[in-house]
Amino acid sequence: MNDALAGNAIRVERPTKTLRELALDKVRDAIVDGYFRPGDRLVERDLCARLGVSRTIVREVLRHLESEGLVANLPNKGPIVARLDLNEAKQIYEIRGALEGMAARLCAERNDSTVVAALEASLEGIRQSYAAKDMPAVLNHTSAFYQTLFTKVDRHVAWGVVSLLTVRINHLRSMTIKTRNRDVEGPAQMERIVEAIRKCDGEAAYTAALDHVARASVIAEAVLSAQQTGH
Repeated sequence: MNDALAGNAIRVERPTKTLRELALDKVRDAIVDGYFRPGDRLVERDLCARLGVSRTIVREVLRHLESEGLVANLPNKGPIVARLDLNEAKQIYEIRGALEGMAARLCAERNDSTVVAALEASLEGIRQSYAAKDMPAVLNHTSAFYQTLFTKVDRHVAWGVVSLLTVRINHLRSMTIKTRNRDVEGPAQMERIVEAIRKCDGEAAYTAALDHVARASVIAEAVLSAQQTGH
């Protein structure tokens, strides 16, 4: 046997993510998916046991999630899952509307069939994920849809801004996508964006993107208001 081949055959591959990154993904997903709900205490000892990692890693994870706005550290209480602030949510949707509307318009003006094909692929993934009731997959395909919208027209700075808000955006999406008829309304609204881009109608693409974000904002406001009143 060739020595080089034998060496490669038993080579131990390095994991693509560190233990800290894996733990961070698990806790973040648990918050976004609603396993940990707003106001829930995040006890280090319990998290260590559930995740099977050290207290040092758990503390690093909680600090990182605090920087993302998903965790709040309260005096005399410790870390809890942050409650979504209605005013902050409105601002996030304002930013989304402005940037996504711009990107949709530019995609339409680009007149590039590969943009439409990529958007349609993500939209089909969203529909299939809704049908399978796989909400994490809905979020992933939705993020891919918007990444295409920005990066296909070289608006990487704008996508960077959106990416900084992705965790909070997905936290809001995780609530809105579960509301009644959103599995039909959401894809239909996104289809209008794609159709306007296909027709190279910049104004219609811009309007469709704004309408989609505005509807999501209304739903999120209703959900958050109900949470605050306890209904």
